[in-house]
Amino acid sequence: MTNDQGRLPSPLHAIHHPLLDQFGVSLWCKRDDLIHPHLSGNKWRKLKYQLVQARAEGKRRLVSFGGAYSNHIHALAAAGRQSGLHTTGIIRGEPAAVSNPTLTDARSWGMELIFVDRQSYRRRQDPHWLAQFQGPDTLLIPEGGSAPLALPGVAELVDEMPFSPDLWVLPCASGGTLAGLVSGRREGQRILAIAVLKGADFIRDEVCRLHPAAAIDPHWRIALDHHDGGYAKFSPALWHWVQQFSAETGLPLEPIYSGKAMWGLFRELAAGRIPRGSRIVFLHTGGLQGLAGLREQGRI
Repeated sequence: MTNDQGRLPSPLHAIHHPLLDQFGVSLWCKRDDLIHPHLSGNKWRKLKYQLVQARAEGKRRLVSFGGAYSNHIHALAAAGRQSGLHTTGIIRGEPAAVSNPTLTDARSWGMELIFVDRQSYRRRQDPHWLAQFQGPDTLLIPEGGSAPLALPGVAELVDEMPFSPDLWVLPCASGGTLAGLVSGRREGQRILAIAVLKGADFIRDEVCRLHPAAAIDPHWRIALDHHDGGYAKFSPALWHWVQQFSAETGLPLEPIYSGKAMWGLFRELAAGRIPRGSRIVFLHTGGLQGLAGLREQGRI
């Protein structure tokens, strides 16, 4: 169904590749990147009930945080425009970045941009520092949208499935989408999250904070060794792999989230960490708008 709230259920596309045949697995991609042209993927799902909360509490402004190329900031600005709510983005970096494609879109959709240096940005969880951005009509949304109310929106994607996969695979950075999927997974389903940043051990703690039952659920894990250098970093070899995979399968990917996670999945396959015969669903969390910024920076 397509409406101004999004295209649901998001499409499910079968992926064919020689390596899948070699290891005897079946792979589908849950195309959450197609939910909405500007508010797509996990951002749409994570923000869904936070927007409901804002309306219920009579909030008029949404405030959140991100880097100059943040998919979350881009999505929040689109959500605010669609919902008639004012938005403010606290941006890590210099005002010169305002000309990049992500922030140009955000500003055109009415978002107020406030730039802060890295030292100040590190205080984004400090109540005293945050007080300057808060008011009675403000809803503060954590970086990446990873709040407890993000979980039910993500969990709903499990009900959209026409079959029960053996394994869900997704990229993870802040832990909110993973927590939502863990909270909604069905009996017999396992979850593999591919960390897209270095030193991502903290994500497990964040998942358990958002969804305490995850601490005693043995059916999910985070693969930490596919970050390819760290967050927003990628090697020429990875970018070549992503381009080749997209050309062979028709699935659009970018090298920061979806492409890195798919690359990680295929490395897990090659290492024998996924049982033969598995039925796998890869969650495409969006982020394709970031390709414009990578092109602008001359990185692709």
